Amino acid sequence: MSSRDEYVRKLQTKLEEWNSDIDALSARASEVATEVKHEYNEQIEVLKTKQAEARQKIEELQKAGENAWVDLKAGIELAKTAMGEAIDSARARFK
Repeated sequence: MSSRDEYVRKLQTKLEEWNSDIDALSARASEVATEVKHEYNEQIEVLKTKQAEARQKIEELQKAGENAWVDLKAGIELAKTAMGEAIDSARARFK
């Protein structure tokens, strides 16, 4: 297995974790009072958008040539960091 394939596999695992996180946040949002539900739902939509962007970057990485994927990796790491920070922020708000 190439290092690119291994990296993609790790990213896909991370996406699955984020799916679980977003599902948990959505479940929590359904239990809150109406006045804060809108804020929760907005935050969840932001997370879903960031997740879709990360998924798109992973697809680009998979299609990239063996040498080009290294160049794409930096952008993917930024997206991964942004998504992780967004999940952490949402968790903190939803406590």
